Amino acid sequence: MKILVTASQTPFIHGGADDFTSGVCQGLRGCGHEVELLRFPFSFFPEKAIEQLMRYCETLKLNAPNGMSIDRVISMQFPGYGIQHDHHSAWIMHQHRSVYELFDKKTASEAQQDLRDKIIAYDNLVLPRLQKIFTISKRVATRLRNNNNLAATPLYHPPPGAEHFFKADSWDYIFFPSRVESLKRQELLIRAAALLKSNLRIIIAGDGGQLHYCQQLAAELGVADRVIFVGRVSEAEKRSWYAHCLAVFFAPVDEDYGYVTLEAMLAAKPVITCHDSGGVLEFVEDKLTGLIVEPHPETVAAALEEIYADKPRAARLGNGGRQSWDAMNITWNSAIDKLLR
Repeated sequence: MKILVTASQTPFIHGGADDFTSGVCQGLRGCGHEVELLRFPFSFFPEKAIEQLMRYCETLKLNAPNGMSIDRVISMQFPGYGIQHDHHSAWIMHQHRSVYELFDKKTASEAQQDLRDKIIAYDNLVLPRLQKIFTISKRVATRLRNNNNLAATPLYHPPPGAEHFFKADSWDYIFFPSRVESLKRQELLIRAAALLKSNLRIIIAGDGGQLHYCQQLAAELGVADRVIFVGRVSEAEKRSWYAHCLAVFFAPVDEDYGYVTLEAMLAAKPVITCHDSGGVLEFVEDKLTGLIVEPHPETVAAALEEIYADKPRAARLGNGGRQSWDAMNITWNSAIDKLLR
């Protein structure tokens, strides 16, 4: 089949969304399909730019552009799922979160409130037109049901390079790879580090808008020698950090899916997360594959000390995570098969 995949592109901002989009295209090609990727340039500001892109997507009729027949369209993101095609489905990473679960009426401007109304109206109009709606997690499907009264099918996929992760001897550090942003909550881990009594170290990989703030915070709290920022790392370096860590900390706010969780499981390392971390909780089982705690420095610090004090148990939790991953059989072939049924 000739399949068109649509996604958004924000210049110089890269992350899991790009990996997911690339994985879908590669997975479809691996199954013998001819695939083109159409990416819409996306800007968060000004609000008018988002409105214009919504209107533009709605005008696109892509059954046979330039006389070239397209068999299917699969859309990954807002607002691309508004284009028109007779066989159009979506595999949604998330909606435009800033007008849904992240919207704050108390601080929103009039323009932001107006944009929120328009995006919700857009989603309520275009999403029911789709033949099928998949989401990357149960959490995203729940949001879609709560926000727009629409049913969706959760469909898991593997992280990039899943076959290359490995387990090695554990050293005395906690690993946290992610964009350094407020929603990822590196700050929570840094504040917990200031309460530790053990010699456990914290390795934070990645960059982002909150990197300088987090580095300053570590210095102010007197833990700059304990909390080590290694910046952006290569895939091989990342896998090595996973392989040798004692555990992985990943406790974002209401995460959509979270490759970090799956990567930790592939490396047979336990995950320390929080009760409000969204999609992460679809994979971490408390005291079986990791620890789930309240999002407070004190409770996080206690979990870190618990892991450090009983390393054989940490290894058992990590092995439990790897066994859970193997049992779920999350593969691209399986996902693509369900996507195209």
